[in-house]
Order: sequence, then C-alpha cells, then structure tokens
Amino acid sequence: MIENRTIEDAAYEIMKRAAIDIPPDYAEGMRALMEKERNGLPVFVLKAMFDNWDAATEDRRPMCADTGLPRYYVKVGNEAGFTGGFVGLERALRSATARATHDVPLRPNRVHPLWRTEHNNNVGVNSPEIDWSFEPDADWIDITTVHKGGLFGTDYRMLFPGDGIDGIKRFFLDAMVSFGKRGLACQPAIVGIGLGGSKDTCMVLGKQAACLRTVGERNPDPKIAALEAELKTLGNGLGIGAMGFAGSSMVVDCHIEVGFTHTGGMPMSVHSFCLSSRRATARIHADGRVEYRTDPRWFTPYMRREGIEWEPHDSVRASIAD
Repeated sequence: MIENRTIEDAAYEIMKRAAIDIPPDYAEGMRALMEKERNGLPVFVLKAMFDNWDAATEDRRPMCADTGLPRYYVKVGNEAGFTGGFVGLERALRSATARATHDVPLRPNRVHPLWRTEHNNNVGVNSPEIDWSFEPDADWIDITTVHKGGLFGTDYRMLFPGDGIDGIKRFFLDAMVSFGKRGLACQPAIVGIGLGGSKDTCMVLGKQAACLRTVGERNPDPKIAALEAELKTLGNGLGIGAMGFAGSSMVVDCHIEVGFTHTGGMPMSVHSFCLSSRRATARIHADGRVEYRTDPRWFTPYMRREGIEWEPHDSVRASIAD
C-alpha cells in the first residue's frame, strides 16, 4: 500500500526537478537546432539559454523567473493500492504544490480570474490541474509534473474533412507565424497538435502531445509520424528563429495525437510548450520505492487502443512492465 506521504514527497521532488533541470532529450534537440542555425541573434539567444540552464542546475534554482502553471498528469496502475484513495492522492499533490511554491521557490502565478485574489502557493479553485489515466497489469503510480505557461502559445480551429492534410498544414503555419511574430510563445519549442475528439478533447490532446512526449519520439502510426516530421521542417522554414529573431530554429520537435471525432468535422489544436521545457516524472512502486525520470511515458498502447477489449501482445506487455 502506497502511503500518502510517499506520494507527496515524490510530487514535491519532481516539482523541484521540473523547475530547475532541463530534460536531456530537449537539450539534445536544442543543440541540434543550434548547429543548423546560421543567424547570429538566435544563436546568441540559444547559447544564453544553455548558460542559464547550467547556472540553474549548479545553483539549484529555477531556470526561468516565470515558472509557469504547475500541473500534474497521474497514471494509476490498475492493481495499485494507496492510502486515502483518490481524495488522499489529490490532497497530497496539492500539498506538494504549496510546499514547492514556497521552498523552490516557484512564482505564485495562480489568482482568481475575477477578484485576482491568491493564496501565494499556486493552489486554488481547480488548481493545480490533475489529469488522470490508467494502466492495466501495473501496481505503480506514475506522477508527472509539467510547468507550462498559461497565457499564449495555443490556438484552435474547427477544420472540416474536406480541408484534409493541406488544411492541417495551413493552420499549423498560421499558428506558428502568429506565435513567432506576435511574441506569443518562447521558441524554440516542442509543438503539440491535437486532431479530432470533441473540442475539449482536441485541446487536451494537443497540450499532452507538446508536454508529455520526448524529442525524437514518433507517433506509432507511420503516416502521422511522417506528418510530424514534415510539419517540423515547415515550421523551421518560416524564417523565424529563437525568440522571434530571423532564423531557422523555431520548432524543436512536432508531436501529433489523435482522437476519433464527429464525422462532419476535424477539430485541430496547436500548442507551443516553452523554451524552458519543464517536466519530470516519479514512479512510485507498491513497496514505496520511487524512481525519477524525465520521460513521462504517458501515451502507452493502452491509451491509444481503438477497440473495446484490451488484449496486448507480449511485446506490449514487456514495454508496460518496463
């Protein structure tokens, strides 16, 4: 049985790690962009960001003054047991957020939308957000925190089946130009795209695609994977570089996630993560052991299943066990 205190302490630790340490996959993606960038100003920005990240890691302080809106993605194994139930788990996550805001420190960004009141701890009505998913044949809990900015770098459009792939590309480029030229995102960034579902599902899928997949990870559908690669190339061919300067370093990677949708439409969302790609994951085992990593492993085969029943192949079972 996993104790609430173990959950809270693990969540507190990943709050610190996400705010301070850049995930290795993102750092490698940034280096690859910097090697291809030929314009002086974006190269200067990229080098300055690496200096900032190194200083943050050495000093153990947040890599950016704006630590975004901390939130959680929790994957619960079907066989996991934990004290206090889901209410106890949620309380542990809220407590960890408040403690981390004070101790790391995180900037207390959360305020009431109308009265602008706040509790100085990033906790309030519907805050922090907690998204849930589940995994068969597992007795662990995976907790991922993501610190994503909550103002700009997001767009949505209801496309139609007749718009096709060309319509997807057009909206993607429209959004990228808007983000880059109007200063609505801190690029280079991982760009997530949600396709399908209802409007709210489409937005959720796009944000998860941006925040919960690693650089270089491709969608298992080969046609979607090819579209991801093409959109990344198109985004970096717009003439916009780091932080909006002229260049070719706007998209570190592009990820697409899909959901079955209404037959008459093709909703699409676009989400730009952040130049400071902040995420960290803790896996809490049934015996209380905690393992930390930077790959959320959120989009499992079970999450992408299409049918009613779940009958994984042996190779899928092995990947889940890992």
